[in-house]
Amino acid sequence: MAIQPRIHIDLLRHGETRAGSVYLGRTDAPLSERGYRQMAEALTDAPRYHAVLSSPLARCAAFAQDYAQRHGLPLHFDARFQEMDFGMWDGCSAAEIAAADAGALENFWRDPVAFTPPHAEPLLSFQARVLAAWRELPARYPGQHVLLVTHGGVMRIILCHLQQRPLNELLSLAVPHAALHRIAVEHEAQLGGM
Repeated sequence: MAIQPRIHIDLLRHGETRAGSVYLGRTDAPLSERGYRQMAEALTDAPRYHAVLSSPLARCAAFAQDYAQRHGLPLHFDARFQEMDFGMWDGCSAAEIAAADAGALENFWRDPVAFTPPHAEPLLSFQARVLAAWRELPARYPGQHVLLVTHGGVMRIILCHLQQRPLNELLSLAVPHAALHRIAVEHEAQLGGM
């Protein structure tokens, strides 16, 4: 396996949305004004990026497009960096989910691998999709510094993978709105083979 030059990837979660405090998977809710400000503030001391990569969902794409345009950067969208599809929970608040099935949400938070929301994307499929895209980054952006604008679930999948944590610990990782994680990867084995 050829060793690629070091790649730097800054993971930025979208900010608050106009949908409020609900489970947002494929529901395409736009950012609120506050959410846009949260993301801009997270990048106050940002380095000079070579490219911006984004989920195509509006809560990521709108900011990514504005940022790339303002800084004269190439922008690429990759649907594999979209949030998990929460099925019947998509667009619902925790209170609404609990009202429909009192134990379902608790089970999901305790073991998201075993307790998939109704009609949702299985967590193992979500993980496979995200990590397939993640592993391609060294070849796509060798030696570059990339901003990846994405979702909380996507970031948790990547962080769990890099920290070699079991997937059922995914939801114990705190990734608030506009969270920024800077990752430097020496070579592609760190992206794929841990």
